[in-house]
Amino acid sequence: TKAKAMATALNSGSVYWHGLTKDGKPILWIRCNRKPWYPDVDAEVNALILLADAGIRSMPKDCTDFVCLSDSTSPPPPNPTFMINMLKALVRGYPDRLNMLCSAPVGSIIQFVMNLLLPLMPGRLASKVVLLGTEEMKEKLEDMLHGGKDDIPTFMGGTADHDQYYPIEGSCPNRGEGCLKFDYHGMVERLEAAVREFEANGGAKKEEEE
Repeated sequence: TKAKAMATALNSGSVYWHGLTKDGKPILWIRCNRKPWYPDVDAEVNALILLADAGIRSMPKDCTDFVCLSDSTSPPPPNPTFMINMLKALVRGYPDRLNMLCSAPVGSIIQFVMNLLLPLMPGRLASKVVLLGTEEMKEKLEDMLHGGKDDIPTFMGGTADHDQYYPIEGSCPNRGEGCLKFDYHGMVERLEAAVREFEANGGAKKEEEE
């Protein structure tokens, strides 16, 4: 069924919301090494839309966009249909919601993907895609993440352990409902808690420090 296929897509733990930037934008993390080699394109796109809607609903007051951070260390072989459909879903549903998409490191597969997709993107979306090397990404994350260096995840060279919340499917306790192992409700609760804390502290850390 459609619901079961979408649960399978979510269970991979390859896409999830976790934490905020210094100026309160929710962060959508993409872990390419968890993506399937032969994706169910419709299910993956539906899962992305479900997650995007959840993140947008949880945004801090006066925040209108989000940031997407991609760990592109070992992506599966490019699947053009999947990538084009994902891009169409983003462009159609959230053209002005995506503030920036940062991807690191820059490998041959990612370059191939971008060469394929950039000509298909509206100009304003193409300008939001940033490809970085591993060290550049760490510097960018330290400047960008709400907790600075402490919020950089282990898979990007930091100490924050995302896997305790979003483990690979094989070691995932059944935190969802039915065939959904992915902790969707926990993800939303953690994001909402981060937003409450952000708002209680008067918003952006940068502004506090200046």
